[in-house]
Amino acid sequence: MKVKWYGHAAFRLLPADGPTVITDPYTPEGVGYAPIEDTCDLVLISSDDDDAHCRADLIPGDPAVLNALKVAQNGGTAEAAGLTVTAIEAAEWDHHPEHEVPGQNGMYRFTLDGIKCAHMGDVGNPLTDDQIAFYEDVDILFALAGGYLTITLPDLMEMIHRVRPKLVIPMHFRTLTYRPRNTMWIDAFLSHFKDEHTDFAFGSEIEIGKADIPDHTRVLVMDYARGH
Repeated sequence: MKVKWYGHAAFRLLPADGPTVITDPYTPEGVGYAPIEDTCDLVLISSDDDDAHCRADLIPGDPAVLNALKVAQNGGTAEAAGLTVTAIEAAEWDHHPEHEVPGQNGMYRFTLDGIKCAHMGDVGNPLTDDQIAFYEDVDILFALAGGYLTITLPDLMEMIHRVRPKLVIPMHFRTLTYRPRNTMWIDAFLSHFKDEHTDFAFGSEIEIGKADIPDHTRVLVMDYARGH
């Protein structure tokens, strides 16, 4: 499976067998990252009212779209483009400066090429026991690692220590492009891990198979895709 990080919470997953998926596409002008020009079979969004996480309409072509919040609110499981997705409801940060009332969103997971993937959506508060259990047995966790506007790093680490995802790919952290005040650089997140458990992709794309999934939790830091 090929994984590409566009920036923020947007990834493209291209499996050897199964639908190509893009997660949480953003409004480029809002986050500073380049427009997403790749196509896919399925777009997964964590809500329908957050321009940094829901812009399926900006993805080229005519992909299927699943809203993880609606999936969570309607039984927790749905299928689109041949992929089964499960989701659980979550809330944005209680003190979000752009929203008077915290918005609801969905955290979601699915399996591609035998690899169990989970995306944290836009959760902003400590996870409940049920939300933590949602991440059990995950191979790849796309983790909110900025510590501001989303879940705090201590609360994130509590989940990681409890469920022990095999490979953690951080997202939604401060970069030279995305720089909200108080959002943390990646080193704040990495300070919770030993250096020998951290890898760097030095690019926006990686290829990973089931055999490449580590036995114990490791972190893989990716770079974000640059525009043409």
